[in-house]
Amino acid sequence: MQDLTLLFTEYNVPGAFLVNIELTLWSALFSMILGVILVMMRISPVASLRTVAGAYVELFKNLPLTIIMVFMVLGAYAQLKLTFSDTFTTNFFWLAVTGLSLYTAAFVCESLRSGINTVPIGQAEAARALGLSFTQSAFQIILPQTFRGSVAPLGNTFIALLKNSTVAAAASVATETSSMMSEMIEYHADLIVLIFLIFAFGYVILIIPIGLLTTYLSNKLAVRR
Repeated sequence: MQDLTLLFTEYNVPGAFLVNIELTLWSALFSMILGVILVMMRISPVASLRTVAGAYVELFKNLPLTIIMVFMVLGAYAQLKLTFSDTFTTNFFWLAVTGLSLYTAAFVCESLRSGINTVPIGQAEAARALGLSFTQSAFQIILPQTFRGSVAPLGNTFIALLKNSTVAAAASVATETSSMMSEMIEYHADLIVLIFLIFAFGYVILIIPIGLLTTYLSNKLAVRR
C-alpha cells in the first residue's frame, strides 16, 4: 500500500489516462467522419472514387501504426513542417490524433461496410425508383440502417483505438500512459509488477464499460428482419 501511494504521489497516473482518453475521443470523432466519407466512396457509382477509397483502406489497414506515428513526427512535422501549435506538447498531441485518425478511419470504413451489407439491396433499388439521388438514398435510407447494424464492429474498432492510443509515445506524446509507465519502470524497477498492474487495471476499467455498452446497443438497435 505504501508503494502504491508513493507511485501515485510521484506520478500523475490519472492525468496520463486522461491524455489517452482525449486522444481516443478526438481520434474517434475524426476517424468516424473520414470513415463515413470513405464508405460512401466505396459504394459510389463512380469507379474512380471506389478505387481511391479501396486503395486508402488497404494501405492503412496494412501499415503498422507505429510507422504512421513515426512518419507524423519525422515526415509530416520535421520535413513537411506540419504544425498545429507553437507549443510542443499540444503540437505532438494533434500529430498523434492525426495519425490515429488516418489509421482508424480505414477500420471504421470496413465496419460501416459490414453494416451496409445488412441493408437489403431492394431498399436501394426502391430509392432509385422513387427518384432519389445516390446521396439522398445513402443518407436517408442506407446510412441510418448501416449504423444500427455496425454497432458491434464499431465498438470493437473504438476499443482497439483506445488501446492503440498508447502508440502515441512514438509521436513524442510524453504524458500518456505508455510513456509514463516506461518512466516509472526506469526509476522504480523494483516495483515493475505493481506498475504493470496499475496500468493493466486502468485499461480494464476503461474497456469493460465500452464493451458492455456496445453489446447493449447492438442488441437494442439491431434491425429485426
